[in-house]
Amino acid sequence: MLHMPLLSLVTFVPLLGAAIIFFIARGPEEVIARNARWMALWTTGVTFLLSLFIWFNFDRTTAEFQFVERVEWFPALQISYHMGVDGISMMFVLLSTVLMPVCILASWDSIQDRVKEYMISFLILETMMVGMFCALDYVLFYVFFEGVLIPMFIIIGVWGHGERRVYAAFKFFLYTLLGSVLMMLALLAMYLQAGTTDIPTLLRTDFAYSMQIWLWLAMFASFAVKVPMWPVHTWLPDAHVQAPTAGSVILAGVLLKMGGYGFLRFSIPMLPEATEFFTPLIYALSVIAIIYTSLVAYAQENMKKLIAYSSIAHMGFATIGMFTLTTQGVQGSIFQMLSHGIVSAALFLLVGVVYDRLHSLDIDRYGGLIRNMPKYAAIFMLFMLASVGLPGTSGFVGEMLSLVGAFLVNTWVAALAAIGIILGAIYMLQLYRRVVFGKLEKDDVKRMVDLSPRELAMFAPLILLVLWMGIYPSSFIEVMDVSVANLIENYELALEARDGIAVAGR
Repeated sequence: MLHMPLLSLVTFVPLLGAAIIFFIARGPEEVIARNARWMALWTTGVTFLLSLFIWFNFDRTTAEFQFVERVEWFPALQISYHMGVDGISMMFVLLSTVLMPVCILASWDSIQDRVKEYMISFLILETMMVGMFCALDYVLFYVFFEGVLIPMFIIIGVWGHGERRVYAAFKFFLYTLLGSVLMMLALLAMYLQAGTTDIPTLLRTDFAYSMQIWLWLAMFASFAVKVPMWPVHTWLPDAHVQAPTAGSVILAGVLLKMGGYGFLRFSIPMLPEATEFFTPLIYALSVIAIIYTSLVAYAQENMKKLIAYSSIAHMGFATIGMFTLTTQGVQGSIFQMLSHGIVSAALFLLVGVVYDRLHSLDIDRYGGLIRNMPKYAAIFMLFMLASVGLPGTSGFVGEMLSLVGAFLVNTWVAALAAIGIILGAIYMLQLYRRVVFGKLEKDDVKRMVDLSPRELAMFAPLILLVLWMGIYPSSFIEVMDVSVANLIENYELALEARDGIAVAGR
């Protein structure tokens, strides 16, 4: 199997599943819906197993791209279908494929209208996400990067459960599209300079400092919106509140990581001098995001909005860590993004569980759930504690490494960011107290039943991952270790070469 185009398989198997579902067009609506659900579940399951096979056969001792596939796409323009993964992208491919079967299970009963189209949208979305993390050609990356917008726009606008879902869908689309247009201009400028869109070649291209500044800003406009960084974060709470549960899972679990991945794949390694110049800006915006959005989260009465603002704060740790350009910081940043992808996905699933029963997102509508939903309360407690960074959970490792990296570079940044950990504990414990503890007084809350076997099945892999990453983090860090070391080494060499030229010039 190692000689097969594994990355193409893991990318396009979901698209094949979507095509099969598309042709399920005969029979009663119930039969079509049932077949669509099962086909989507099997497809996402097979995709996950393929990605697991790639992970098991991934060589952890090299920073080179692996499982490389290349076919000339537009030879005259030096544009090719070029796929490959390294220790950084491998982890995000796994994150994407592990969350998709969970999303299908989460949508099993809650989505009853246009089930066929819903499952097709999610499978197309998976192809775009996985393809983006595997792409080694800038044009191919851009196609997948922008392709993600279309199915997510449809998922929020059609299957969202709020009156403002169309508004939220358009806001999400326009924010991210505007930033991506600027990234396309950067792509064109880099192509005209280097004569190719091949990412490995661009990584070795030396762009002039003045050009780096403009390229960095253009890319920042796109990646900052995706993270999202303050102050371009306002689309995220609206999108989360209006999106269906599975849509929120993918938004928080994978789509926010696209911005962080963009910084690691393009901004930092390709534009090192501009990165050094703009690092204080990243620190400032990240610290503001951590403190400000934590305070906003505490003030929320809507559970989804609270978790959405929490996501912005947690991603602030990731952006600080990666721009420290220390081993601890970059590893912590990637680990934090992976952990946040799992923990935030689980928290949105937990909100979806009670929403499906009571159709309310207001925190005050609940209370006392520990009495009639003890399994739910126990799982909620685990992910709440992981969100606040309890040792033994995945959240602790990512935040600790990011803060260590920040402390090595700037103690003030580390100290200010650490405030976010305290604030996170305050608003998450407050949320848990109001929803799970207290008196069980409301009649409709009393009638709520505990987790079903299907719901337990969708939480099981996330529980395993959160504990595995918290107790044995080295099994994940060793995958990215060599690639991170290579990223930092190349960055430092680029700055040393610049300083050497400056000294020679004087």
